[in-house]
Order: sequence, then C-alpha cells, then structure tokens
Amino acid sequence: MPLLMAGRDVIGIAETGSGKTLAYLLPAIKHIQDQRRVDEGEGPISIIMTPTRELARQVYIESKHFCKPLGLRVIACYGGQAVQTQIADFKQGAELVVCTPGRMIDMLTLNKGKVTNLRRVTFVVIDEADRMFDLGFEPQITRIMDNIRPVRQIALFSATFPRNV
Repeated sequence: MPLLMAGRDVIGIAETGSGKTLAYLLPAIKHIQDQRRVDEGEGPISIIMTPTRELARQVYIESKHFCKPLGLRVIACYGGQAVQTQIADFKQGAELVVCTPGRMIDMLTLNKGKVTNLRRVTFVVIDEADRMFDLGFEPQITRIMDNIRPVRQIALFSATFPRNV
C-alpha cells in the first residue's frame, strides 16, 4: 500500500482473504480525491478490471462501502447487467469503474464511442492479473490500455502469481 500511495507501479501478491482489495482500493480512492471531480459525460479517474463478473460484483460492493461516504461515484460494468442501466450510469459520470474487459470494451465502442472514454484514467488495477492473462484476456486488456493516457499508475494483484513473474 505505501508504494501505491507514493505513486509507484506495483505487483501485489497475497493469499486469498488477506485484504488485496483494500490494498489497492484505498490508494485508488486517495488518488481520485487528489483529482478534480468528474463532470457529467467524462470518463472515470480509476478503473479496476477483473476476470469474472462475480469478482467484479464483489469488488464493486466493497468499493461502494468506501466511496459512498466520500461522495465518490462507482460504476459496475460487467455482463449479466442491463446495458441501458450501465450506459445511463456512465453518462452521469463516476470516478471509479469496476469492470470486466469485455463489457468495458462494449461501453467504449457503443454509440460510436459516445458512452464513455478513458482519457482521465490515471490509476489502473488489474485484479487476478495472472488469471486474466491465462484466460486469454491480453488482447482486451491491451485494447483498453490503449485508450488510457500513457502517464498512469498500474497495480497488478493476484493470489497466485508464478514465481518467475
């Protein structure tokens, strides 16, 4: 956490249930608070990508617990939810998006790219990063990262990173 708070890129490896979500969520919130508020129609400041909608939902619920009292808005963006609801959420604006890569790409390409953009994103988290790459998400992650400004902070988190990583 101190490295993330200091603005460094981080690979975090810790056992399941050890607090990984909180370890990247608190620095993300601090990072968001250091920026100006998101205006209606603007993209988020931070994005958290997960490999499954179940994990995205879990992270979204945890994020709301911490963000709501601070007046920060969070959007859940994953399959299994109504696309129209997600589009409406993006149009209202939010500082943090918790997503799966496929649905995020959908949001970036719907309505000729007018739903949202990632131009303000400066804090990126890839949760279960090794699993994302094992499951073949690299092209989707690359496509999303290509829409994010080059000056950004990146955190890769997992419980199972291979030693060579």
